[in-house]
Amino acid sequence: MSKNFELMQQTGQNQEFLPTRKRESATPHKPGNGNGHGNGNGNGHREADGLDLDQLAGEEALRLVQRVFLLQAQEPPHMVAFAGIDHGNGCSRICVRVAETLAKNVRGSVCLVEANLRSPALPEMFGTTNHHGLTDALLQEGPIRSFTKPVRGENLWLLSSGALAVDSANLLNSERLKPRLAELRKEFDFVLIDAPPLTRYSDALGLAQMADGLVLVLEANSTRREAALQVAENLRASNIRILGAVLNKRTFPIPETIYNRL
Repeated sequence: MSKNFELMQQTGQNQEFLPTRKRESATPHKPGNGNGHGNGNGNGHREADGLDLDQLAGEEALRLVQRVFLLQAQEPPHMVAFAGIDHGNGCSRICVRVAETLAKNVRGSVCLVEANLRSPALPEMFGTTNHHGLTDALLQEGPIRSFTKPVRGENLWLLSSGALAVDSANLLNSERLKPRLAELRKEFDFVLIDAPPLTRYSDALGLAQMADGLVLVLEANSTRREAALQVAENLRASNIRILGAVLNKRTFPIPETIYNRL
């Protein structure tokens, strides 16, 4: 039994794993996009065994959007944090995919927040700048929308990390963060927060406590089972709702019987 399969069994008891159906690739994927954030999709279009992995990633994002936001029997979450178990799990890429997919499938506005102040990656993905973003909103006055910028279509906005300094990450513990997030709730129908990795910093826990829940991002062949189980335990102890979990960069098959239970 593979470690990844065991990981799904152990951690998946209280979470939803949303894999993409695909057969095992004979060619390993290239890691990251060179920005240190480990998103695993730096060249835009990738193929393995004749499969378009970008298309498959888009299908996975659609399933996540449907399960977390669109098919809820109760009121869907409006502010969701995304966090990898560890650095380089591809959290930013997943967060962007989900934000783009959500914006295409709802009439309301969607705001993507770059809260990983130690390793920001979202502006580069959208081909825009970090100027005038989250850190500026926490240090300056003015409506929160004035610190955001449109990035896709008419209803997807980005609140980039903003001007960064050595101690910028400390701003996530400032008293200004909670009211600024409350402003985002009022200004946008959905807010997705790209948070720092859970095993390295406590920032993600604080952000998730102010959100409606958290989506875990794990990396196939990389995330350790023990780390995932410890993170899940810490989240439950902090009364943080785990809305789902994504096993990113998976290159091995999942048995049909298990897939049908997801």
